[in-house]
Amino acid sequence: MRKAGILPAATKADGSPYYTLPAIYDPNTKAGLAESAAIARYLDRTYPDTPRLIPAETDALHAAFNQAFRNAFLPDLAKLTIPAVANHLPPRSEVYFRKTREVGFGVANLDDIAPPGPKRDEAWAGVKKGLAMIAEWLQADGSDKLFFTGKDKIVYADMTVAGFLIWARVVLDKKEWEDLISWHEGRWGKFMAAFEKYEAVDEGEDAVL
Repeated sequence: MRKAGILPAATKADGSPYYTLPAIYDPNTKAGLAESAAIARYLDRTYPDTPRLIPAETDALHAAFNQAFRNAFLPDLAKLTIPAVANHLPPRSEVYFRKTREVGFGVANLDDIAPPGPKRDEAWAGVKKGLAMIAEWLQADGSDKLFFTGKDKIVYADMTVAGFLIWARVVLDKKEWEDLISWHEGRWGKFMAAFEKYEAVDEGEDAVL
């Protein structure tokens, strides 16, 4: 990432740089950057003839959404998905991942965060409550919208929700995922189906740094 000129997204407690994904390198402009919202704003600014991810009049609202979404949904989802990620990694990466996340969660064993039983049930209840709150946001004007700005227009907020739900789909048990997409009268199943056409991208060419 440093070779691509991508700056750290934050600084760790010990003062060292903290690099995150996603990150992009644009060979057209030789620009590299990380952090999802920053990437979305860069793409909107650099390629104005493409659909805007963060329409100008919603910029402040999207910034507020990011914080509200993280508070409402991510803490409980992370209890389920972070331990599951470890089981999808090659051995060397798994050792590092477990060690660093166990420190972050303050546990001796990552698998103790949400094992089958009351702890896992509590985490799932939190996830369901968070998605119910998001559904309320979408219905705030009295209509049952699938997306934040209308029936067919997808923006950054929609992509944020979809991205985290894809994470859950990839790493969690199939039965748990099927339960999730059935919640709230199948809203989340319909929501994710709308994103299927965006999940495959052209291969393109490798960028030369």
